[in-house]
Amino acid sequence: MRTRRLDRRTVLRGAGVALALPFLDCMAEAKGTSAAPKRFCSFYFPYGVSLPDKDSEHAHWRWFPEGGERDFRFTKTLEVLEPLRNDILILEGLSHPQCRDMGAHDTADTFLTGSKLEGRFLRNTVSVDQVMAAAVGHHTRYPSLVLSTDGGVGEPSRASTLSFSENGHPIPALNSPRTVFNRLFGAGDGDLSRERRSLRSSASMLDRVVEHSKQVRRDLGAQDQAKLDEYLESVRQIEERVERSQAWLEIPRPELTDADREMLKLEADDQAPKDLMRTMYDLIYLAFRTDSTRVATYQIGSMGDFSSKAGKFPQLLGFAGTLHKLAHDWNKENGAEELGLWDRHMAGEFGAFLERLRSTPEGEGTLLDNTLAFYGSSNSQTHNNKNYPLILAGGRGMGLQPGRFLRFKEETPLSNLFVTALDRMEIPTQGFSDSSGEMSELYG
Repeated sequence: MRTRRLDRRTVLRGAGVALALPFLDCMAEAKGTSAAPKRFCSFYFPYGVSLPDKDSEHAHWRWFPEGGERDFRFTKTLEVLEPLRNDILILEGLSHPQCRDMGAHDTADTFLTGSKLEGRFLRNTVSVDQVMAAAVGHHTRYPSLVLSTDGGVGEPSRASTLSFSENGHPIPALNSPRTVFNRLFGAGDGDLSRERRSLRSSASMLDRVVEHSKQVRRDLGAQDQAKLDEYLESVRQIEERVERSQAWLEIPRPELTDADREMLKLEADDQAPKDLMRTMYDLIYLAFRTDSTRVATYQIGSMGDFSSKAGKFPQLLGFAGTLHKLAHDWNKENGAEELGLWDRHMAGEFGAFLERLRSTPEGEGTLLDNTLAFYGSSNSQTHNNKNYPLILAGGRGMGLQPGRFLRFKEETPLSNLFVTALDRMEIPTQGFSDSSGEMSELYG
């Protein structure tokens, strides 16, 4: 008997109730290349990692493994990822060439852009996640999910978001688990009515702004007209988001099981860092599992030194000092171990997220097989902008060959990885930032 194909947005209706279905094999795209969506997520931590010399007494706390491409051996730092070794690529030697001579703590903004912050206003360029969101975001309720511990945008060179628009403007990050949850899964009848009213009001306001701008523009000189046009481009993007939200308003949000809800600690804040980090990871997992978005970023801590809420996370969890102190004291007595223990904790949290993806069947593989999960920092050591500590996990169903430790020459730009990620997401590109081509090594 022929299997019927269902649209991804099919819902079950009856007795006044509408429930969104999970992803089913019969929901494969009509063009049929894959039974599952392709996804990308990126996770960032500041200040680099513990990197004592290979021949020192503390070498076992060195972040990078030892050994060869396939027979590599984890040190104490990443040994928590041993159960996942066949699902990860550990990458050594990569960085953004344009950012190597920037201030040591100025590079978080560039992690996903590869752009050197220059000029009076330190203007950035588009981040790779937003290129993806623009290409595949129409398939999902939300083009992308932008999260961080600090929330908002921060300030140039100390941004509290990893994501930047096509004009290089920072995209505000959400930092409240409850807010993220309500956006993804909340909206009851009362919320729905309020959202309808809000969207109607926003659409009406934008109509008036655009109409008035036509009158104003006629009285401006050429230079001011150009500035106004740039502003109106931002208005147009807001208008598109409003229209998009209106279109999705009648499509029910996905339902979660009791087990899903119980694992979330929605009231967690920066005073309970383990619950907060794990819940943010879990929300990204649920957003991917329900196909609410296919692109997500999470900045676990910013380069805001003492102003970042994540700075106190190690102390709250019983480690030897603040994040800033651990990172700056890595080469002092016992410093390599103290920072290494924190690095291992962070790797363990990332590993728990990967395990959740791996344990979720999807299509002919798992959720992890159909996801590229990128994890790392824009420093190797506290004041070194080269040789970022990086992990690329998943992607087996997207053509990658994980289970390896890859060493790259210093001249290889990290943006080559982004070009490859765009290709694996089936997004045509001529390049990204300072890329010199694809990273064929990822295919094995």
